[in-house]
Amino acid sequence: MQSLFKPSTFTSHPHPLHTVPKYRIRKTGRMLGISCASDPMPDLLVEKKLGKEVKLWGGRFEESVTDAVEKFSESVSFDKELYKHDIMGSRAHATMLAHQGLMTASDRDKILRGLDEIERMIESGKFIWRADREDVHMNIEAALTDMIGEPAKKLHTARSRNDQVVTDLRLWCRDAIDGILTRIKQLQVALVKLALKNEGLIVPGYTHLQRAQPVLLQHLLLSYVEQLERDAIRFVNCKNGLNFCPLGACALAGTGLPIDRHMTSDALGFTAPMRNSIDAVSDRDFVLEFLSTNSITAVHLSRLAEEWVLWASEEFGFLTPNDSVSTGSSIMPQKKNPDPMELVRGKSARVVASLVSLLVLCKGLPQAYNRDLQEDKEPLFDSVKTIKGMLEVTAEFAQNITFNRERIQRSLHAGHLDATTLADYLVKKGVPFRTSHDIVGRAVAFSLSKGCQLCELTLGELTSINPVFDADVYDFLGVENSVEKFCSYGSTGLERVAAQLNFWVNTLNIDSHQEP
Repeated sequence: MQSLFKPSTFTSHPHPLHTVPKYRIRKTGRMLGISCASDPMPDLLVEKKLGKEVKLWGGRFEESVTDAVEKFSESVSFDKELYKHDIMGSRAHATMLAHQGLMTASDRDKILRGLDEIERMIESGKFIWRADREDVHMNIEAALTDMIGEPAKKLHTARSRNDQVVTDLRLWCRDAIDGILTRIKQLQVALVKLALKNEGLIVPGYTHLQRAQPVLLQHLLLSYVEQLERDAIRFVNCKNGLNFCPLGACALAGTGLPIDRHMTSDALGFTAPMRNSIDAVSDRDFVLEFLSTNSITAVHLSRLAEEWVLWASEEFGFLTPNDSVSTGSSIMPQKKNPDPMELVRGKSARVVASLVSLLVLCKGLPQAYNRDLQEDKEPLFDSVKTIKGMLEVTAEFAQNITFNRERIQRSLHAGHLDATTLADYLVKKGVPFRTSHDIVGRAVAFSLSKGCQLCELTLGELTSINPVFDADVYDFLGVENSVEKFCSYGSTGLERVAAQLNFWVNTLNIDSHQEP
């Protein structure tokens, strides 16, 4: 199929205005047509109307659109992003039309060679995008007509821009998701390597931004790896859900011509054609789902960024970013700011806004296609560009930070982080948990009155609170003992975290013997 879509040679058909000899010039009403007598392609190749190029849809119109309308309506300034997928769809469509006898093999081959040349021109920067040709589809089709003449006019048989654009968009989203999935894995690898590098480091765990229980830093880092894995699953599901082909649905009702939609669907790598032609051209659920998945991922990245911004502050001092991922102040020479993470936090709002924009865009649209849907692309393109950048810079930041062990260890003494483990000790002694909770609460109050930690209370002081305490209580007090006592599946216990880490090392194919 590829050799059919991508012929190895191209002989450019000369544009009639680039040939020297005899022109036949005729005027019909307001139309001026020029064709070259020496050109093998018959009929009109270039038409002008009042100094402007005639629209390919302009047959029934007597007047050109105003400059203001043309400028307001054009989308080529942003939808040219779809050029590769537009050409891909046109190759498949031309091949199907020829297979179904709706164009000759010769016309098909001219079209395919012309599309190849246009793609080369675009990628080399030689293609001129024209606003008066409105969008990516009309730019490519008009350029193809300029290049090869009459056969190009057959390409739009049994196709509308309505099904063409949504086909392009689904193909684009499919590729964009692959790029995001690659970046998610890169960030997961960076976080796992950071965890490997900080084995055994205990940090305060927080709820309500208040100190709660001690956890291994590895456990905390792996929590973000888990979130990213769910993001990846959502992206895969989104890709599978959008992988259905609208091409051939035409404007909204399908066509009376004998096309083979399964052939084009297969050629483009779709699962199947979309069943309903009205749904095919009007559906943007797949874009909404994509933007929603981007937004959830952006929120996860923003939460990680917020934590690291806090931890890099003087008040926490838990981590120090390298100079390579920090910025300074234009007025305060002492400042070292974790700006990349602040921007990740900030750009998450931009990704969420793109989702909201499209939700509002779609909420009042009747079936089927409406021009409003032209506005789906800029939020989509921006969201994808932004989420890719957020993933990349977060991975870069993760590779260039140092956790300050001494500062973290000094901070562990505050907050009575071992209180819940002390309650577990009492439960193991047969005390009901609610009673244990009350006893430990009174022990904490006593410690606060003395200005000491729970582990610094004497056995006599503990038994004065409740006689169930025994000398073995000190095996449960202190953050190190507390972490060692965690044993439930998925907990922050040493063995459990080691198992989690081993899972991700194997899943992500990380060489744990290399320097993290």
